Amino acid sequence: MASYLVTGCSRGLGLALIARLTTFPKTEVGTIIATARRDDSPRLKEVVKASSGRVQLINLDVTNPESVNKAVGAVEHGLEGKGLDYLINNAGVMDWSPKGMEGMYVRFWITTHHEPQWDESTTLASMAMADTFRLLPSPAYKISKAALNMLTVQYANQYSDDGFIFLGVSPGWLRTDLGSARADFSVETGAEKVLDIIQRANPEQNGKFINIHIPGWEAGDGADQYDGNEIPW
Repeated sequence: MASYLVTGCSRGLGLALIARLTTFPKTEVGTIIATARRDDSPRLKEVVKASSGRVQLINLDVTNPESVNKAVGAVEHGLEGKGLDYLINNAGVMDWSPKGMEGMYVRFWITTHHEPQWDESTTLASMAMADTFRLLPSPAYKISKAALNMLTVQYANQYSDDGFIFLGVSPGWLRTDLGSARADFSVETGAEKVLDIIQRANPEQNGKFINIHIPGWEAGDGADQYDGNEIPW
């Protein structure tokens, strides 16, 4: 019976991940901790209420060290002395200015308290694929995601002997406020495919950057390719 903590759950992929986790039997998924900067999301409140106590909602501003410290205490209390099995670092923002680099610290503050982890990255962070996305002028976003990838590898190396698995996963182009209605898939599809990856993760994937797999989309170009393979850094 695994425990999960997901950041950035007020909407989008984070909310979809929490909702998806509640569909698993309690023998597979036990405590589910949802964090959000604000607790005023009607949909998140609905998911929490419908879970009959299975989902715990904790306030967390991932850019505020004091908020992180308080959240860590709340998480430890919620786990009742047990360890955390999965940390899904989903919180983050798209910023078209240099301030977007602050998103890099989101994962650092969280990860220093809890492992193992899954980080949401993107093919936009791949230097090997930079030419494919040259028409998308979002340097701060790309740089912060590339830094996140390096941080994932760093922790993968640092904790490899302790049995932890660190993954970067690209959830695909999803229909969120950031992705827009023109995106390829719903957040529900993204959540399903992301959980497929992290729940089947093995030590050989530690420190890797993995693409989701969507049948029929294996031969797409650039961002529209979802083959389930490792993405080049």
